[in-house]
Amino acid sequence: MGVHPNIHIPKESFPHWIWYAIECILLIAISLIASSKITNSIEGLTPEVQNYMFIGIMGIFFLVWYIGIRRLILTKVLQNGY
Repeated sequence: MGVHPNIHIPKESFPHWIWYAIECILLIAISLIASSKITNSIEGLTPEVQNYMFIGIMGIFFLVWYIGIRRLILTKVLQNGY
């Protein structure tokens, strides 16, 4: 019996970009929740200042994750050859 040319291999057929989308959506959700809790805990802020702080804290989460943590994890994994 011959080899079937249309074999389904999930790792090769699953779109790789979906993992990046899932990571981004999770990061957005976590940063939204955390920044809303942080800005609500600070008393005496005007709504304008609270909005700037909210967006700034979200930006810090993105910078820390994508430039700091993710880069560190990827360089460690790539250097070890996993």
